[in-house]
Amino acid sequence: MKLILFNKPFQVMSQFSPHETRPTLAEFIDVPGIYPAGRLDADSEGLMLLTDDGKLQHKISHPDHKESKTYLVQVDGTPLPLQLQQLRQPLNLGDFITQPCQAQQIEEPDWLWPRTPPIRNRADIPTSWLAITLKEGKNRQVRRMTAAVGLPTLRLIRSAIGPYSLASHPLLPGDWMEIDLAPR
Repeated sequence: MKLILFNKPFQVMSQFSPHETRPTLAEFIDVPGIYPAGRLDADSEGLMLLTDDGKLQHKISHPDHKESKTYLVQVDGTPLPLQLQQLRQPLNLGDFITQPCQAQQIEEPDWLWPRTPPIRNRADIPTSWLAITLKEGKNRQVRRMTAAVGLPTLRLIRSAIGPYSLASHPLLPGDWMEIDLAPR
């Protein structure tokens, strides 16, 4: 059984099949028989898990298993305590209501890589970093949540899935490593 940790770069598609305009996982990982356990949209960066085991893939990616996922989010502005509280509580996004989650303001992690291309910089509006941990993961959910409370997302990086994190397994964008899951 293989488990691969991959740091997905910005604008890379979370698929192996060719894409008309963007790079895909196939341009970074040449390991036969593995599949993504979940997705990240092209505008997001960070940790993806890939495996050759269908049961493990299901356990990681299916919402019924409630595997926590942590995102580092650079937002426009400085969050007020009320905005952080709104993020933590169930939030009505129109087509669904989020589950409670963890959300806090953090300093920019010192292990973080620069994004290429860099985010836009507006001198009159400061940016802040948040850490948001969810046990669900609907399409563009974190971006929609921050926008709903008045903190538009500028950069989104998934830093952890369950026990696996980029902080403890430092990988640069495009790099990957295999984790030994063999029973001991």
